[in-house]
Amino acid sequence: MKSSFEFRIYVGTYAKYNDGSLYGKWMDLADYNDLKEFYNACLALHEDEVDPELMFQDWEYVPDFLISESSLHKDTFTYIEAISRMDEERANAFEIYCKHITSWPDDNNEIEDQLESFNESYQGYFGGFLTEPQEEFAYQYIQDTGMLTDVPQTLASYFDYKAFAKDLFIDGYTDMQGHVFSVY
Repeated sequence: MKSSFEFRIYVGTYAKYNDGSLYGKWMDLADYNDLKEFYNACLALHEDEVDPELMFQDWEYVPDFLISESSLHKDTFTYIEAISRMDEERANAFEIYCKHITSWPDDNNEIEDQLESFNESYQGYFGGFLTEPQEEFAYQYIQDTGMLTDVPQTLASYFDYKAFAKDLFIDGYTDMQGHVFSVY
């Protein structure tokens, strides 16, 4: 599994932690094919304990909706595989979509369904030439739809993009951190 992100988890145990030890190891998820293989490696790391209770003390790039202090969600590896095929901007948008728009994986969608709905909803990143992503999206929307194509330039220059953006985002679109999603 290849990704531009290094999904890592520092794995210790509750017993060691309660004894005052932070002994553990950073485990790179790219080294494992699935959840079972990952857990087996974690248990092998702590084979000095009879029944180690794993403790994930820190993690990098693993979204909070897939991890807790003591477990990984069953779809973690399929999520990582899915975003490994995306550029960083799109992967960040997908994480935002999962966490804030659809509450995945709590919504019980399969990853394929989640990706399909994301691809239909995601409009792009609008954090470029304007300071307001909503207004930048409105400019792009007008251009893409040709809404002002047949309007004389002298009249088109009076078009209120800010007000139009406000209307678009009242019902139909939302933006988070510059990423715009349709919500209908």
